[in-house]
Amino acid sequence: MKLLRGFTLIELMIVVAIVAILTSIAVPSYNDYVIRGRLVDGTAALADGRIKMEQFFQDNLTYVGANTAVPSRCPATTANFTYACTGLSTTNYTITATGRGMVSAFSYTIDQANLKQTTGFKSGWGTPTQPCWITTKGGTC
Repeated sequence: MKLLRGFTLIELMIVVAIVAILTSIAVPSYNDYVIRGRLVDGTAALADGRIKMEQFFQDNLTYVGANTAVPSRCPATTANFTYACTGLSTTNYTITATGRGMVSAFSYTIDQANLKQTTGFKSGWGTPTQPCWITTKGGTC
C-alpha cells in the first residue's frame, strides 16, 4: 500500500481564504501609510514657502511680487502637490497646496498669520475641527 502525500483541496482553499482576509486588511493600511508619507511633501513645502515669504517681506515691506520675484518665493510644483500663492498684498498672502495623484483629495493652506488649514481631504480621514493640517487618518493634527 502506497502512502499518498500532499494537500487536500479543502486545505488549499482554507489557506487561500486566510491570505485573502489578511490582504483585505493589509492593503488599505499600507495605502494610508503611503499617503501619510506623501502628505509631508505638501506641508513641508508650505512651511518653507512661509519662511521665504517672510524673508521677502523683511526685504521689501510687502508681499506683492513675491511670486514673480527671481527666485520665486512660491514653492515649486512637486510630484505630489502643486502650489499657488494668492492674495498677495502689502500685508497678506495665502499659499495653497493642492494634491496630485494618490493625494489629489488633499489641499492645505497657510497665510501670513501662520494659520494652517486643511481645505480638502480623503473621505474617512476625519473632519478638521481646528485650524491645522490633517496628516493622519482620523482627523488628528
